[in-house]
Amino acid sequence: MARFAAEDAAHPPPAGPVVFAGSSSFRMWDSLASDFPGVPVLNRGFGGSQVRDLAWHADQVAIRYRPRVLLLYAGENDIDAGRSPRQVLADTRVLVLALREALPDAHIVWVSIKPSPARLAQRPRQHEANRLVEAWLRAQPGTRYPDVATPMLDASGQPRGELFIADRLHMNARGYAIWRAAIAPLLR
Repeated sequence: MARFAAEDAAHPPPAGPVVFAGSSSFRMWDSLASDFPGVPVLNRGFGGSQVRDLAWHADQVAIRYRPRVLLLYAGENDIDAGRSPRQVLADTRVLVLALREALPDAHIVWVSIKPSPARLAQRPRQHEANRLVEAWLRAQPGTRYPDVATPMLDASGQPRGELFIADRLHMNARGYAIWRAAIAPLLR
């Protein structure tokens, strides 16, 4: 959070930005600005974060910027830490409802949990968390749910290895191209 405050002091963020808040999958998206040309993006991803961390730091990573669109990526580290899909849903509800109260006009975009070769054994719980969150979001005004998980799977339902860097957890440019394709229409 200190790094974000220092960045804000050195380079004031744009008014009404599109904020990307979440875990390392957002933090490591180095091409974010060039992937969305003409969009005032602000990357507020921080590694290892869970849904509860986003709720705890909501002001520092989202609310203070008064975003017109807020993209959230969380849940993957929650599942890895042993939280259940229902716990991910419960935490997501708390976070999204708090953000809705603080940012009534913002569009909230919850990016689905991605599959990865490094966390293959967690895929069933990730899938269930995605299903639960997507179903709940359908009834929430001003929210969207881009499915990035499905296009990251091969024909046999396994994570496509060519989309990842050597750690088999984080994505390379090909993985981010899939995310860009899913997210870009939601930023118009």
